[in-house]
Amino acid sequence: MTTAAVPTDRERSAVRAYLRLLQTVRAGLDPTPPGSLAPLPPMVPPAVLAEAERALAEAGLAGNEEVFFRLLRDWYRRP
Repeated sequence: MTTAAVPTDRERSAVRAYLRLLQTVRAGLDPTPPGSLAPLPPMVPPAVLAEAERALAEAGLAGNEEVFFRLLRDWYRRP
């Protein structure tokens, strides 16, 4: 993991994969889909989770959440 102000391609890929995972989880937590009376259990497609895990490992961030979330906070500014 670099400490430069500009993230590497692998670090950016890890952040993007995490954000896709986060969006998927948020969508899956919608308790009741339109036209349905019963809530559905949340589901995360295995491919989305695997993509995030692979990207973290390739960026050298697996198991280093503190560095990853600092990178996420610094690089991805919510609008």
